[in-house]
Amino acid sequence: MEQQTPWTAKLTAKLRRESFVLLVALAIAFIAVTAGMNGWGVLGLLAIMLLAIMCSSEPRPQVASVPPVSEVEEPAARSLLPEVSATLSALDIPVMVLAGDASVLFQNRAAEKAFGEVVIGAHISARLRSPGILDMVRETIVTNAPNQIEHSERLPSERVYIVRSSPVELGAVGGANHGASERLFVLSFRDISEVRRIDRMRSDFVANASHELRTPLASLRGFIETIQGPAKSDFKAQERFLGIMFDQTTRMSRLVDDLLSLSRLELKSHIAPDEKVDLVPLLGHVRDALLPLANDVGVDIQLHLPEGRAEVAGDRDELVQVFENLIENACKYGQEGKLVEVFLKNGPSGPVEVTIVDKGPGIPAEHVPRLTERFYRVNIEDSRSKKGTGLGLAIVKHILTRHRARLIVKSEVGKGTSFTVRF
Repeated sequence: MEQQTPWTAKLTAKLRRESFVLLVALAIAFIAVTAGMNGWGVLGLLAIMLLAIMCSSEPRPQVASVPPVSEVEEPAARSLLPEVSATLSALDIPVMVLAGDASVLFQNRAAEKAFGEVVIGAHISARLRSPGILDMVRETIVTNAPNQIEHSERLPSERVYIVRSSPVELGAVGGANHGASERLFVLSFRDISEVRRIDRMRSDFVANASHELRTPLASLRGFIETIQGPAKSDFKAQERFLGIMFDQTTRMSRLVDDLLSLSRLELKSHIAPDEKVDLVPLLGHVRDALLPLANDVGVDIQLHLPEGRAEVAGDRDELVQVFENLIENACKYGQEGKLVEVFLKNGPSGPVEVTIVDKGPGIPAEHVPRLTERFYRVNIEDSRSKKGTGLGLAIVKHILTRHRARLIVKSEVGKGTSFTVRF
């Protein structure tokens, strides 16, 4: 236990602290005496001032204010500029704010959704294990210069990001007492997955289109050289070769027509048609147009139509193209079942639906999700032998997208396939 300070020492300490006040009091007393004030009155005034000094409370020592626990734990970036944190939270791209030791001070909602929640104050490597990102962050901290790399995430789904790290000065942190600014770093992630997917699709499309055109062109060139050379006088061989050449040019014409159709559909895909089309006579027209093909492959096309009208908003020529394509495919690829049925449903409370059902071999489940991709074929040789271009269902998909309709495919191996168009 410390011994208490004697009262005399306390008085001396108080008088030293209040020396300025005492000097003022003595000056006032001197002026009062000079002015003729009674001496006892002056002494009484001095006594009252001394008593006030003695009774005054001890000054509290200057202790640095301690912020609440929540403020201590809050990152400097948030406490300094809360509006910046609010702005970053509103962004739809993942953003993290790092300290000079690469610890996470802040992450916005998009970053939490993309990479999971990071413990504030933890090192960035606790969440992102990519050596490329960690090396880039380390280099930015050392050089104080911005950097960026391309980063791919495989799980839970494949995503590609342009990751950029850049330094930012947020001014003096902690007020004038600190007198220095804290270096912070912003780590942002720009998702380019869709751009990469479109680039890959465009590249695949050009490669597939070139391949599809190269094959018939090579055949034409070979037959022309044969006719000009060894078969120059063989009229029977020339007749056979000319028939094959005609088939190849017809195939190229269909391919070019389908490519042009896709281009036109893409240009107006955002414009929904507003004409009224009655599907009852339209399906009858499609069936009549496909009867020669159905007879050639030995397939019977049966229509199951409701009474009255079944109107939808659409473009008649495009809808004819949709149902010609679907019914033709059912006849060619489901000819083993010898029957293609077309059902038109027009219930008072449900959507208008057209379902084309064949009794063919069916489609394996792994192929169904990709049927509407350009140039995708379940069986390449079978498709080419049936004079398919690989673009038919892609055209169907684009037309139905413009009509705000859906294509639903159901298939079971050995039992057949159904294509349903739901408006």
